[in-house]
Amino acid sequence: MYIDLSVTLNEQTPGYPGDAPIKIEPAGKIEQDGFNDHVISINTHVGTHIDAPLHMIAGGTTLDRISVEQFTGRGRLVELTKDLSLEDLQNSDISEGDIVLFHTGMSERYHEPVYFEDYPVISEEDAKYLVERKVKMVGVDTGSVDIADGFPIHKILLAGNVLIIENLANLDKLAGQDFKVLALPIKLGVDGAPARVIAEVKG
Repeated sequence: MYIDLSVTLNEQTPGYPGDAPIKIEPAGKIEQDGFNDHVISINTHVGTHIDAPLHMIAGGTTLDRISVEQFTGRGRLVELTKDLSLEDLQNSDISEGDIVLFHTGMSERYHEPVYFEDYPVISEEDAKYLVERKVKMVGVDTGSVDIADGFPIHKILLAGNVLIIENLANLDKLAGQDFKVLALPIKLGVDGAPARVIAEVKG
């Protein structure tokens, strides 16, 4: 069974505060051109997307230079509340090569202002632990892994070669499941890109 963990991209898709909105304009219409085509103007960090190291690290790696193997792996779901402790994370059976997804429930409020204003995040200590465990990726159902100025969590993870997935959906459907994550971004030579992220649930 496959579960889609991605949001839909259209002109109503919320963006991070300050980002330009998505624009989708026709470049061809069947009635007059014989085909449909569109021109899309989009921020690289809108909707469900993946952050490459270059997003926050000067001289960091771009998405197109990252092995496709890093975009897939065993998934681990962790319930993220404001009182999540490092000990809780250490007891979550996280191994090298895993893709760790943090479920907050905020995806249910994706079109509300609070989605980008008040949400739980992991601590810097948690982020350093995940780097030490050599996980491949960290994903969240929020607009950012950071809520503090300076983006410290981004910098810890990306400097440690842990990619970041933001704006995930449907993580509640993974509770109690064994699953594999496939998170494939557009192959752009920049700091990030939208991605179609799915979970393959076993059994």
